[in-house]
Amino acid sequence: MRYFFLLIVTLLLFGCDKNTTNRNPFLQEVGFRFELNLNLPLYSNLNSVGNPIYVGNNGVGTRGAFVMRTGPDTFFAFEASCPNHAPNECSTMTLDGSNVVCSCDDYEYSLFSGSMLNRPDDGQRYYDLLFYNTTVAGSSVIISN
Repeated sequence: MRYFFLLIVTLLLFGCDKNTTNRNPFLQEVGFRFELNLNLPLYSNLNSVGNPIYVGNNGVGTRGAFVMRTGPDTFFAFEASCPNHAPNECSTMTLDGSNVVCSCDDYEYSLFSGSMLNRPDDGQRYYDLLFYNTTVAGSSVIISN
């Protein structure tokens, strides 16, 4: 019985994650849910692979989200605010084909993977795009966090 009690105490002390930081320290975790109806002309670019759109609706992420179809039934959604500094006047990224560019520092990110494409080799920590969940439901894509 004594060993059982020690095992339980050990699991409680060391089994819980004490890391309470965000996935990215520059971007807050914003809870939201937004539905994109693929039958609407506004979202028609999402009917083919590799044509991203920007969703700038109020309440979608911090600065909106970029959504792109990456396969027949696969969609990726990413935060539109630059991931390597706090949101400011230049931090909403712009589309450049299937990539996005941060005008603050000219960093470029792939919407197929979320990876930073021109990562400096200076020993600093750089973040990739903040990923949002996507769910396909009929002719709708639901993005959420």
